[in-house]
Amino acid sequence: MNISPDEAEEALASTKKMIQKTRRSMANMGAYITLIVTGIVWLIGFMCTQFLAGPIVGYIWTGLSLVGTVVGTILGFRIGQRVRSPSTGLIARRIIFFWLFLALFCVATIAIVWPLDGKQATTFIVLFILIGQLATGLLFPFPVDWWPLPIAALVLIGYFLLPQYFYLWMSILGGGGMIALGLYIHARW
Repeated sequence: MNISPDEAEEALASTKKMIQKTRRSMANMGAYITLIVTGIVWLIGFMCTQFLAGPIVGYIWTGLSLVGTVVGTILGFRIGQRVRSPSTGLIARRIIFFWLFLALFCVATIAIVWPLDGKQATTFIVLFILIGQLATGLLFPFPVDWWPLPIAALVLIGYFLLPQYFYLWMSILGGGGMIALGLYIHARW
């Protein structure tokens, strides 16, 4: 079967158009919201962990996590109502159960390897979260969730090479990186 250069160019243009439509659909579904909200939580939480000490850090993280969950859920539902499809409910339930099981396995694994210091526990939990994000991304027809790979690399670089500045590193590059990526997806996809 021979394809003319014009036919090949037309097929390529059609493929690029479909990829762009899929990206726009993903951006409209609110993928960027999770990145921005999580990025803000990380930016503030890890900055506080770097510069504050004692129980206040736990209270800050608890408050940030609760506020981030509420804000992300509300914004996600608002956007989700605009982009409903027949399979949305089933996929959402599967994703929720996946994250619940992943959290249970993370807690169980931490219990097995305990005692951990703060940086070890943080790195361990963050890597579990990034694995979850990467796995969730496999549900989509193209690699939408490639971003956990560079974030994981940054986490490991900070953990092994900059232990005294690890939390500051996580705040700026982890949290700031997620915010920047979320804004990029919202604006460019």
